[in-house]
Amino acid sequence: MRILHTADWHLGKRLEQSERTDEHQAFLNWLIVTLQTEKIDVLIVAGDIFDTGSPSNTAFEQYYGFLRQVKDTCCREVIIIGGNHDSISTLNAPQSLLKYFNVHIIGGVPEEFTDQIIEISHEGKLELVVCAVPFLRDRDIRLSVAGETMEERESRIKQGITDHYHRFLKHISNYKLNHIPVIATGHLFAAGSSTSDSEKEIHVGNLGQIGGDQFPKEFDYVALGHIHRPQLINQLNHIRYSGSPIPLSFSETDDKKQVVILEFQEGEMTSLETLEVPCTRRLIRIKGDFEKVKTKLVLLGDPHTLFPAWVEIQVETESTIFDLEEQLNSLIVNKPFIERLFPRQFRIKAAQNLDEQTAEAMALTDLDPKTVFLKCCASAYPEQDHTVLLTAFNEVQEYMIQKEERP
Repeated sequence: MRILHTADWHLGKRLEQSERTDEHQAFLNWLIVTLQTEKIDVLIVAGDIFDTGSPSNTAFEQYYGFLRQVKDTCCREVIIIGGNHDSISTLNAPQSLLKYFNVHIIGGVPEEFTDQIIEISHEGKLELVVCAVPFLRDRDIRLSVAGETMEERESRIKQGITDHYHRFLKHISNYKLNHIPVIATGHLFAAGSSTSDSEKEIHVGNLGQIGGDQFPKEFDYVALGHIHRPQLINQLNHIRYSGSPIPLSFSETDDKKQVVILEFQEGEMTSLETLEVPCTRRLIRIKGDFEKVKTKLVLLGDPHTLFPAWVEIQVETESTIFDLEEQLNSLIVNKPFIERLFPRQFRIKAAQNLDEQTAEAMALTDLDPKTVFLKCCASAYPEQDHTVLLTAFNEVQEYMIQKEERP
């Protein structure tokens, strides 16, 4: 049996106001071909199918169009879990119908715990079991305790996530005795993983990080989502993030995107390999002072991808360059392989120590809500400890995220 693990599609994602629809469709087309050529039996998508809880019609069309095409391949079963970006109700809405087509949807933790356990059979023989764990929201894994400290809260979240996975042990013991491989999924932030700019924090402040050794050893493989850079956890080959299939921010420009393919024979994993996803649009980042970025832009060569490149220009300057975009665009008139520039200006100003300099972002779009809040705190209460305010902000932000996801 061959299994393909992917995650973090983020259908409907935009980079500022620029659509990513073409890139996503190119990936989905490639994946359909790959399912066939690699003779994949089971497809696992580990969360964040959509970029928002209210996907566009175009994103829905891509999603359902893909599921329809899967049925024309050799892939027999599809397992999809919800991520922190996904709406539980949106994913679960067609759950009963899609199950008839062997598409198993676990948008959120179900009322019945064992509904997360999916048996995969072929010609009457049980061949694989998947513990399909979705993104674990705060309410799924712990009870709020009034007056608890940040450390106590973090400890309770970690323990709640760990306990959730260990609850499977009594349910999978017979499978293991009969040499049936068991795969678990997850959409979380594992300790030690390397992030990019495009991941939103899970359990605000990245609370709830669990190490690879906290997953039960009974799992033959753990298919993770949320982190967009492909990587394994704690040097454990069988616990992996597949990463996102396309670069979702300019911080991912050098990442090699991939899917993970596993093969099991007679209950044992016989191979684990990664397959690179073709890059259809390069996201390029250029940094430096004005003269340096102009030189780099002029020398930039054709990346030879299906779609023209997008280039982020980070200019370090002592004073605002009011016609920056016009000057930069004039340099790419004869470069049809560059479709759009994303200029950013960073003001360089003297710090308290003349030997040090700090770069201050001049665009609000470069700042996340937490950074803006901390800047406001520093401005309004420069002499005070902001720990209590930050804790309150984290609680409110997480509450709002969960409120959006409630059916």
